Amino acid sequence: MADGSSSSGVSGAASVAAVRSFLSDYYCTSEAWSVKTSAQRMIAAANSWLYAGTRRSQYAFDRDKGYVCTFSALVLKAGTAHVFHVGDGRVCRVAGRSLEQITEDHRVAVSSEQSYLGRALGINPHVEIDYHAVRIEPGDVFVLTTDGVHDHLRADAITGEIAASPDDLDGAAQRIAEKAFAAGSPDNLTIQIVRIDAVPLGGPDSLLDPIGDLPPAPPLEAGMVFDGYKGLRTIHGSSRSHVCLASDIETGAVVVLKTPSIDGCHDPVYLKRFMMQEWIARRLDSPHVLKVHPQTRRRSHLYLVMEHVDGQTLAQWMLDHPNPELETVRRLVEQVARGLAAFHRKEMVHQDLRPENIMVDAAGTAKIIDFGSTKVAGVIELEPDLDGAEQLGTVQYTAPECLLGDPATPRSDIFSLGVTAHQMLAGRLPYGADAARLRTKPQQRTLRYRPAKDLRPSLPGWIDAALKKAVHPLPLKRYEVASELVHDLRTPNPAFSAARMVPLVEQDPVLFWKTLSLILALALLCLLAARAS
Repeated sequence: MADGSSSSGVSGAASVAAVRSFLSDYYCTSEAWSVKTSAQRMIAAANSWLYAGTRRSQYAFDRDKGYVCTFSALVLKAGTAHVFHVGDGRVCRVAGRSLEQITEDHRVAVSSEQSYLGRALGINPHVEIDYHAVRIEPGDVFVLTTDGVHDHLRADAITGEIAASPDDLDGAAQRIAEKAFAAGSPDNLTIQIVRIDAVPLGGPDSLLDPIGDLPPAPPLEAGMVFDGYKGLRTIHGSSRSHVCLASDIETGAVVVLKTPSIDGCHDPVYLKRFMMQEWIARRLDSPHVLKVHPQTRRRSHLYLVMEHVDGQTLAQWMLDHPNPELETVRRLVEQVARGLAAFHRKEMVHQDLRPENIMVDAAGTAKIIDFGSTKVAGVIELEPDLDGAEQLGTVQYTAPECLLGDPATPRSDIFSLGVTAHQMLAGRLPYGADAARLRTKPQQRTLRYRPAKDLRPSLPGWIDAALKKAVHPLPLKRYEVASELVHDLRTPNPAFSAARMVPLVEQDPVLFWKTLSLILALALLCLLAARAS
């Protein structure tokens, strides 16, 4: 719902453009994005377009007369109503004979008779968007109104009409608008009434449909023929999955076939997360992320078919290259960072980045594999169970905040990338086994970084400083995006090169407090001795 400003002769066109662009563009956003990300980006894009229109018009220096409008949107997904709001429209929920106002009026009063919009689309190049998430239940009724309605009618007049016509909400909206006009409203009148008749219980049908009812596939052994694939050899087996090299009998292509573990074949959450790996792979387009093999035949069981990378894991590569060239490490880190960027652009967090989950082919190309722990914001809104509380990553490479129960973010993946880069250069982990023993927030602050330069003296200090920042125990002190780490591994960061005295409390907090306690104890003993004498 959009409402133009009465001071502008083109705000009607602005309102139409804002609503149409949102309705057409929102459904073109990635399914992996959360509702909040999708809607806010579309609203911000509409704001930029309207603002640019005003700047090109004769009202470039009188913004109130330009392409300006309010905007309110209600997006229903699974069991949540997502409310987005800019301006003085309102989104309310019916509560008995009253209205529970969810949004806030962005109107500034100058006097009892004069006011102006404090926030609207098209006024400024950037717009601040209010967002609210409200749990919904069957029977909930939401009411969206412009100021021409709610400024001239009491809440009980609106709810009374809705209660009187529960099966004719369009008629109720028409009568409410007529009452507001009769009450003297001089403005355009818009009201929408939305009733929740039912709330979906399950997640997205497209996630597993039409394969959701299929049984888990058995482990594929060498020589076994299964669904048009012939097993060549076992690559890996664990409690989480069974991976086998296979050939497509029809095309002759060599592929990797991954089947669920026997232990988890009766766990529906595990099976959904297992099959979601294919859903994730189909939505990522990067040469540094493993691709899914085209599925041309009907499945008889649950399994994944992925592309085959003719190479080795980064873990094996590090064993074969214990002292790699710095430039080689840079190139590998850059490629993995590009792969992570593909995840993060889709609001996905890998959550299990480690050398065993990175493949390096004969040409030196790195690819991120295994999406079994990946968190997808848009899917979790539909399937909260897929964001399980259990630790999905590998402890040695997992960010400290995740070990303490905080949700993973892109900075958590950057921590894992930093640990991997440090291990390639130094042959050891930056915190050893200390990070795995974290139990409390205070312990997180006591982690001491072990410089890679100690084991590799030829390593420039500014590179070690970049690694230190990437694996900082506190996420807000790490790099925000992986490309920043890549840049600092190639170009000396002035902040790292500038010599400064690092306070002892930053270098070693435990030693600082021990020293301070010792000084205070000695001072107290001196005072007691002086008093005794």
